[in-house]
Amino acid sequence: QLWHYGRLCLRSLLYNSFTNSDVVLDSLFEPVYWLVDHVPFPQVFVALVIGLTSSIVAIVYICLLPLILQTYTPAWICWHLTYGHWNLIMIVFHYYKAITTSPGHPPQVRTTRHQRYRPLTPGAAWLNNCVGHYNHRYFFSFCLFMTMGCIYCSISAWDMFRDAYAAIERMKLLEKDRLQVAANQTYYQTPPPTFSFRQRAFHKSVVYLWVLCSSVALALGALTLWHAALITRGETSIERHINKKERQRLQKKGKVFRNPYSYGSWDNWKVFLGVDVPRHWLTRVLLPSPHPPHGTGLSWELPPCVREQRVPLLAI
Repeated sequence: QLWHYGRLCLRSLLYNSFTNSDVVLDSLFEPVYWLVDHVPFPQVFVALVIGLTSSIVAIVYICLLPLILQTYTPAWICWHLTYGHWNLIMIVFHYYKAITTSPGHPPQVRTTRHQRYRPLTPGAAWLNNCVGHYNHRYFFSFCLFMTMGCIYCSISAWDMFRDAYAAIERMKLLEKDRLQVAANQTYYQTPPPTFSFRQRAFHKSVVYLWVLCSSVALALGALTLWHAALITRGETSIERHINKKERQRLQKKGKVFRNPYSYGSWDNWKVFLGVDVPRHWLTRVLLPSPHPPHGTGLSWELPPCVREQRVPLLAI
């Protein structure tokens, strides 16, 4: 009885009908949000992203590219040079724009489409910026192209990674045998190493590249898929919680919830990417483009890429 009484008291003090696993997770992350607000972690994260990305690019140019030029066919060389540099340009452009573009500021504290995300989303910490109406496309594009680049590096370097890992294991065994032999003999100087410094650095760099790219591809790929699902439904991360509650509330009344900001899956992507005419798939999606999003974040007129007006009803 004492346990049930204590549980009842706790629920009477803390119960909230809007509480779910997402709210609990957000509450647990509040100390992290406070730290990021008061401690200059974002600047450290930005420097870390730039440093890690630069290290991968340096390894590709110094270690992998010469090997590709020596062993691959001309067709594969053209493919790697073209795709690799295109992917790198897209990553650098969208990361720079996501950092430097203001997300937008609502005129007062209220729930608006302009304030599309909380001040710190699961990506804004390493942007040193909020993710909002004006830089949402840059943020998502950076995540997408970074994931594509990491997958590309992981697949391209897979054979090199296996050879490098086997070589490192062989280095350890030979080093162990060399030390055992040296312990049983008398030398006036230390015996020369079995592998040169350049060989060791090459193999370790390839292993570092593959492990880092594979890890980032998995983690960032999951985040990218989550944001892609939100874009497909025409929602923001905040509206996901609101719409979920509204959907459950109206379902109990026998009604169907309809997102007033959704134009349909395909049109949602066209609105988000700014694809008004077919050529924009090339000039605005496959190439770097600084075009602004539709609307101001406060007013939402029908975008030109949407074929027909949909009735903005919350429930039908």
